[in-house]
Amino acid sequence: MTKTYALVGTGGRARMFYEAILGPHREQSRLVALCDTNQVRMDFTNGVIERELSGKAVPTYKAADFATMISEQKPDTVIVTSIDRTHHHYIIAALEAGCDVITEKPMTTDPEKCRAILDAVERSGKQVRVTFNYRYAPHNSALRELIAEGAIGKVTSVHFEWLLDTRHGADYFRRWHRDKRNSGGLMVHKSTHHFDLVNFWLGTEPETVFGMGDLKFYGRANAEERGVFTPYTRTTGVAAAKDDPFAIDLTDNPVQKGLYWDGEKEDGYQRDQNVFGDGISIEDTMNVLVRYRNKAVMTYSLYAYAPWEGFNVAINGTGGRLELTVHENSYINAGAGSETEGAAKGVKLYHFPLHGEPRVVPVKHGEGGHGGGDKIMLEEIFGNATPRPGYGANHRDGALSILTGIAANKSFATGLPVDVKTLVKL
Repeated sequence: MTKTYALVGTGGRARMFYEAILGPHREQSRLVALCDTNQVRMDFTNGVIERELSGKAVPTYKAADFATMISEQKPDTVIVTSIDRTHHHYIIAALEAGCDVITEKPMTTDPEKCRAILDAVERSGKQVRVTFNYRYAPHNSALRELIAEGAIGKVTSVHFEWLLDTRHGADYFRRWHRDKRNSGGLMVHKSTHHFDLVNFWLGTEPETVFGMGDLKFYGRANAEERGVFTPYTRTTGVAAAKDDPFAIDLTDNPVQKGLYWDGEKEDGYQRDQNVFGDGISIEDTMNVLVRYRNKAVMTYSLYAYAPWEGFNVAINGTGGRLELTVHENSYINAGAGSETEGAAKGVKLYHFPLHGEPRVVPVKHGEGGHGGGDKIMLEEIFGNATPRPGYGANHRDGALSILTGIAANKSFATGLPVDVKTLVKL
């Protein structure tokens, strides 16, 4: 049976979904509508659908006409890829209209919106799926399986380091994410991926969170302290930004030009803001301590100006240690096809038994975006693949992942540890 989908938000994150629907899964799935605040972006997306995906343009609806879209097109499922702070609005409205929902991470950005989503799921009886594609990457699946098999006994601690380089990491500081009101900061927008992985690997939930975070590299004050002066607010077509290694020119890339440079005349959104300018309210250097319900403790760090892209994680247990290092392809959102985003370039997984010889664990290389996780997840969502038990993330998983980041943000502000259950009771 063919399922129908409406897509809300046609920026860079949307492409992975409509490519899957109109490409390998067109026999099982059908896109029936686009919805956005910006007509130019919707028209550009319809152009891609026609020119590149051999599809037919679909009806478009401005954000204010979301309810009309649901009424007229009657989609089975609404896919939400809008700006983070608006996720809750579309998720709740879709659920109450009788639709299931697929949402990009993070599910939402604060406890009040999270509670509202959970209540809407309860009232409606419909489903919310959060697209945690990293769960499906073969190296992350292998780590989970080793832990479940008891390869290191009972897990006692996790050391997790995520690095965003000066290409991908910088991109959060030139877009809408730089305003914490929009994204919840990187603790919510980005780290929700990583906090979900730990919940997924360990089969547990966060209990207490303490953290410290600051803006130490990006922003005007930090740059000028290092003797870097960039007297411009944006970088496209700016002569002074020509030799700035952090600058992008939206007219150099047809996708960024079509979505953002051409769309700017409609809503004024600037996709190429100076990463060393004013108005940045998110952190770029974060350290977090988390205690879980199973009494394991995680030390986590994220910084967004690293010399390489990827992560290191070490998981200690009563029977040994697992170490996973992954180097990823760096990218700029909407700079190329979605298959290049977060592609794994190098993976090493080690098992150190408490007694015995260490070994390198062979891991299948995952092809495509997010360590190969995108393709596997999309086959499960839109295709005929049999769902893998425990892999599909629901509204509760979405809540648990963001609550770690929300608690970290609260700890940044107060200097105190935060009991997660005081934010939202699940």
